[in-house]
Amino acid sequence: MSDALAAPAPKKRGRPQKGEGGGLRAELLEKSALLFRTKGYDNTTVREIAAAAGIQAGSWFYHFKSKQDILAAIMEQGLARSLAEIEAIASQPLPPCDLLRQLVEAHLHTLLAPDHHFIAVTLYEWRSLDQPARDRIVALKDRYEAVWDEAIAALHRSGDWAMPSQFDRLLIFGALNWTVQWYKPGSGVDVKQLAQQAMLFILRTPAALEAQ
Repeated sequence: MSDALAAPAPKKRGRPQKGEGGGLRAELLEKSALLFRTKGYDNTTVREIAAAAGIQAGSWFYHFKSKQDILAAIMEQGLARSLAEIEAIASQPLPPCDLLRQLVEAHLHTLLAPDHHFIAVTLYEWRSLDQPARDRIVALKDRYEAVWDEAIAALHRSGDWAMPSQFDRLLIFGALNWTVQWYKPGSGVDVKQLAQQAMLFILRTPAALEAQ
């Protein structure tokens, strides 16, 4: 029988099977993140989340108590992964300029990878979190920013930043985070090249690219 005539696979029914939970939980987070990013948290229903994951409307309650819990898990899991990545970069004995470049590239990849929706959700749905969840996310965000603060301070001390200021991290994040609004994959510039251009913008000197 051809694929076109094959019967569609039945949706998962009832309580998830043993051993299926981790996969279904990950699927729920992925589909929810995409929906929250494209439709907004408030405009996404639990029925839409279940339909996107191919399960009955009530089945996701085995993994999350509420839509709010899904939102918090998306942000928490995404930030934790990104934090682990940049902490690994910062643990290397890199020259300050190269360290910042790698942080910029990692941050842009986190923002712009086609399957990474959590950053956009974090940026635009922050106010939808309840206070306990917000406190957990803030703790992760503070650790993430601390890595950047130390990298920027090292670059200031090295003299490679011609005109540093006290607002450097805030200005960098503002510029990098806005790329989600205008960057299009396949536009002729990949994330690595975009990171190089970002370093030129940040430091305003070709020295930013000398290590490439």
